[in-house]
Amino acid sequence: MSTALASLAALVATSTASSTEQRKSVSYNVYGVPGLIDMPTAESAEDAELATTLSYFPGGTRATMTFQITPRLSGSFRYGRMDRFNTTTGAEIYDRSFDLRYRFVDEGRYRPAVAVGFQDFIGTGLYSGEYLVATKTLAPGLKVTGGIGWGRLGSYGGFSNPLGAIDARFRSRPGGFTGTGGQVEAGKWFRGDAALFGGISYAPTDRLTLKAEYSSDAYSFETAAGRSLFSHRSPLNFGIDYKLAEGANVQLSYLYGDTVGVAFNFRLNPRHGSVPGGAGSAPIPVKVRDLQSPAALGWTTNDSLKSTLRQGLAQILAQDGILVEAVRLEGRQATVFIRNEKYIARAEALGRTARVMTQATPSSVETFRIVPMVEGIPASAVVIRRRDLEALEHDPNGAWRMFARARIEDQVEGPSRADLIEDQFPRFRWSLGPYLKASYFDPDSPARVDVGLRAKADYTIAPGLVLSGQVDQRLVGNRDGATRFDPSTLPRVRSDAGRYAKADTALTRLTLASYFRPGENLYGRVTAGYLEPMYAGVSGEVLWKPVDSRFAFGVEMNYVRQRDFDQGFGLRGYSTLTGHASAYFDFGNGFHGQVDAGRYLAGDWGATVALDREFANGWKIGAYATFTDVSFGDFGEGSFDKGLRFEVPLDHFLGRPTGKTYKATLQPLSRDGGARVQVDGRLYERVRDYHEPELEKTWGRFWR
Repeated sequence: MSTALASLAALVATSTASSTEQRKSVSYNVYGVPGLIDMPTAESAEDAELATTLSYFPGGTRATMTFQITPRLSGSFRYGRMDRFNTTTGAEIYDRSFDLRYRFVDEGRYRPAVAVGFQDFIGTGLYSGEYLVATKTLAPGLKVTGGIGWGRLGSYGGFSNPLGAIDARFRSRPGGFTGTGGQVEAGKWFRGDAALFGGISYAPTDRLTLKAEYSSDAYSFETAAGRSLFSHRSPLNFGIDYKLAEGANVQLSYLYGDTVGVAFNFRLNPRHGSVPGGAGSAPIPVKVRDLQSPAALGWTTNDSLKSTLRQGLAQILAQDGILVEAVRLEGRQATVFIRNEKYIARAEALGRTARVMTQATPSSVETFRIVPMVEGIPASAVVIRRRDLEALEHDPNGAWRMFARARIEDQVEGPSRADLIEDQFPRFRWSLGPYLKASYFDPDSPARVDVGLRAKADYTIAPGLVLSGQVDQRLVGNRDGATRFDPSTLPRVRSDAGRYAKADTALTRLTLASYFRPGENLYGRVTAGYLEPMYAGVSGEVLWKPVDSRFAFGVEMNYVRQRDFDQGFGLRGYSTLTGHASAYFDFGNGFHGQVDAGRYLAGDWGATVALDREFANGWKIGAYATFTDVSFGDFGEGSFDKGLRFEVPLDHFLGRPTGKTYKATLQPLSRDGGARVQVDGRLYERVRDYHEPELEKTWGRFWR
């Protein structure tokens, strides 16, 4: 069974949903989409559900990841293997495909739910097909489904296409298996013969579901002479779906009167924590002032007392995982410059800081100004009135009332030398721990994994000036075994990645970075050194991002030179100038878009479009596509660069704040067109978390 999605599937399998909340549950078919056995249904999973399905029967091995993008729209990425695809040599084929489906009618008292689906609409066409399907609940646990399919889903018992106007120019479906894939074959949609499918499911218990269906897929590829993976003796399929645990199901099926299949499905929902209520430490309570206390008077001229207050504030916040870089105490206002590396919900860090300030500052201080520092520069300033903290701590709607009363402002200037806490700079940090690197979709070995030790160090010379490095030592793995050589008409800027993977000891990064604030709403960065495993050079960036805006604009320029394959200090001959103008926009409801336009590593010009769904708890799930002036033919297999990306907070599984995330990108193919240099510390993701649109999303955790 394919292991291309194994690492994320294991992550999904570890999640346990809360038993206190009744959640919508659907069954997934062998294609990894909501369905019966082999056929789809019109049901949708719970909004934001992420499901991984691993299925096998002699007709194919498939690993599918499906995400419920909105309550009506879902998308799937599938990696499949078909044995004996080449009838001459007996070689198998590994196929990548994408699906989209949209439920445009909700189920009502008398009407069924109705959905339209596009299967393998970007791929080689091996699994391509379209369908309209309806599903109706007749009684508790009893559902019936009926639909009409085209392409693969119109290949058994087909009849003339009822959509005659669309199909007028074609008497049969054009195309078929293309071999290269990556193109949207809209000209094939709903063309050629159509066929009916349908089925029934019954769940006598909350763990067991019985299924039967009539399939409209003839499996012509799989049953062709010379391939004969199984015999298509009947269109009837029968299956049993059993819930092993919350979020984990197994399905056994008898298919096409000839063979048996098995499928495992694991799912979680980023909106629901795996540890109900969380397991983090309780915050310090707000201290209500006694304005008649002598402590409210006379402290402003006592430098010794001010120093004690500053050190005490830093010590208390350090126990909460919040580091204080500087404190400025004035008559009616206290300003604290903090560095938060623990709380992904940034508002939680702000709320805990404000609580501690009520304990550690004199009663005369009425205004708290909290300045989050990111890479040594201020990201914003959050201004809170002390009386609001005292009044709203136990208010049922205290978080949102506090947000309405707080001010989020731009802060250009960092702390003065006199404000700095002692021994903050220079600052040295290091870590040593395990790492895992995975590469997918090599036909010779669909999943390659290395495991080793990673040493990291950061030396902060002064605020905003950081020297950092990273060395990886492989202990075991097979990424160095890749021997596939893909010819390229472009400079080999990424297609030699397998040669870099052969290094056992690798200097993966060694840079000196300077971060600064050029002016109001502006942020700057310059990074020089060994930027990533394949390139060294200089990178500069300027970002415009008002604290109250959903929109941002940035410009980045890089001059880079290719590194030696051993990832030591040597350099190769290829060098290039690359850069992009980037526009970022927060659409609301958790959706975030980004467009990067400019020059890529191979000298090609174009743009990358990305859309992510982001959650207040730190989860991010998205997709991107890059189109440049490189033709689909010159790009090669896949036609253009595209992929899925994930960021998973470890807090979700541990139930306590750690600040750590796991990032993964599923890139069907790594080619030379549309390739960008990887630079650590890009500004937008660093600073926007402390701006008003992002803080609003997490402000519900202000009092946590």
